[in-house]
Amino acid sequence: MEVLPYHNLYVGMIETLESIFEKGDYSDKALERTFKKNRLWGSRDRGFVAEMVYDMVRWKRTIDFASANALRKRHYWDFIAAWIVMNDGRLPDLEEFKKVKAQKIKGNYLQALRIPAIKHSISDELFEIGQNELGDQWITELEAMNQAAPAVLRVNTLRTNEKELKAELLDKEIRITKLKRFPDAYVLVEKENLFLTEEFKKGYFEMQDANSQLVAPFVEVEPGMRVADACAGAGGKSLHLAALMENKGNIVSMDIHQWKLNELKRRAKRAGAHNIQTKLIDSTKVLKRFNKSFDRVLIDAPCTGLGVLRRNPDAKYKLDKATLERVLVEQKEILETYSKLLKPEGILVYVTCSILPSENSEQVKTFLSNHPEFTLLEEKTLMPAETGFDGFYMAKMTKKA
Repeated sequence: MEVLPYHNLYVGMIETLESIFEKGDYSDKALERTFKKNRLWGSRDRGFVAEMVYDMVRWKRTIDFASANALRKRHYWDFIAAWIVMNDGRLPDLEEFKKVKAQKIKGNYLQALRIPAIKHSISDELFEIGQNELGDQWITELEAMNQAAPAVLRVNTLRTNEKELKAELLDKEIRITKLKRFPDAYVLVEKENLFLTEEFKKGYFEMQDANSQLVAPFVEVEPGMRVADACAGAGGKSLHLAALMENKGNIVSMDIHQWKLNELKRRAKRAGAHNIQTKLIDSTKVLKRFNKSFDRVLIDAPCTGLGVLRRNPDAKYKLDKATLERVLVEQKEILETYSKLLKPEGILVYVTCSILPSENSEQVKTFLSNHPEFTLLEEKTLMPAETGFDGFYMAKMTKKA
């Protein structure tokens, strides 16, 4: 583990970790604020701080155990020191690290490895949830999701093609490699901030996990169709649908949060996706106007996000049984409500980024038992350990004439 020796980097780390652990801020937003505050940091400094922060968030419980509960005491220097020692790194020659007892940390860490929930850095409650639903597979999935996620991009065919994008990035010494089985997916070979590139600003690509890129094709859209993206959020799936439809037809991207739809509009403009219309769902009256009016309805449902913990390690410490129960009720209501938007003989697709059967196949099974007019055509479960990418569930149903 390479460790940089500069005091101000650790001060920045501590401010970021305080924001995440004590105020509940998301890691990316907390880091963004830290970088704005420290504009003189070079790319190597920022990369070091970001990697350390994400790793310490991911392994929070394990580190806290090894550091003898440093977080509870708000001893952030000890917390950072424990992570460095656990990874056989050399502690910088800084005053705050002088009294660190490395052997004690290593002993505590060995003890942590014997307690599954602490070893995999999740709460006892979340460990129990996963074990109850997935059995022995849960450990395998946790091991996969505790690895850093690869940076994957999707070529935006509305703006460019794979050959041109690859060539333009290569001119900037940015190398990407084609992923087999994924039509428009490339993985970044070395860490780069692609958001600063001119190609990103021109909408040539979107950052999107490889398994996430399988959702839009699963919907079986065609140019000219009328499509509803029922829980569109910031619009990642809507943008992909627009590309597959070649900007022909109409996509109505719906959400209950206007700020998410505003972000979708901004992204759609950059991507050149002109067939997207946003719709704020602030009452049931809005949805009644859309009854039986869509050829395709995509429900990318709110979920626990247990399939994307590699990208959102913060979520590991916010999920509990009460959260799961609330999500299950919400998913059932959304399926009931938005399935009414589908035309007869249309296709309804239900998607989550969770790997729990209770949120996935069991929800669909219950829906189908209550709605005999719907028939299951296909379902897929994509597990992180098996695929190397994010976890997703997809179910495709059709409505009888």
